[in-house]
Amino acid sequence: MSDEEHHFESKADAGASKTFPQQAGAIRKNGYIVIKGRACKVVEVSTSKTGKHGHAKCHFVGIDIFNGKKLEDIVPSSHNCDVPDVNRTEYQLIDISEDGFVSLLTENGNTKDDLRLPTDEPLLTQIKDGFAEGKDLVVTVMSAMGEEQICALKDIGPK
Repeated sequence: MSDEEHHFESKADAGASKTFPQQAGAIRKNGYIVIKGRACKVVEVSTSKTGKHGHAKCHFVGIDIFNGKKLEDIVPSSHNCDVPDVNRTEYQLIDISEDGFVSLLTENGNTKDDLRLPTDEPLLTQIKDGFAEGKDLVVTVMSAMGEEQICALKDIGPK
């Protein structure tokens, strides 16, 4: 063997996949599915009978979990679909900057400064008003397929 050390240029993450396969017939309402490259929550599933040439089809209607757009897809029920790995994490709100970014406190005491305020108007108003009043706020961040967004807010009392 040679004495040279091999150096690999790694641009990948830790190997945790952003999606996992699941048979289309097994995906139910309120589950998650990837439609047109977007993580969606399934709001409607209908299955057609097998036709003359074989496959039963599943018709999925999903709402994008980040921008609220409605997407549809039709897949043979025996085929695999990508299902996003959706995580929810709670962080304490520390600060809101003028440029629309929030500063959050993670569980291990570090700060997370790469998230924007949500575009959802009622939630945005609740966060800004609560922060202005000096309340202790905990935000819920939903993450899937490399995207993150604040999706909920909890008031844990005055500071």
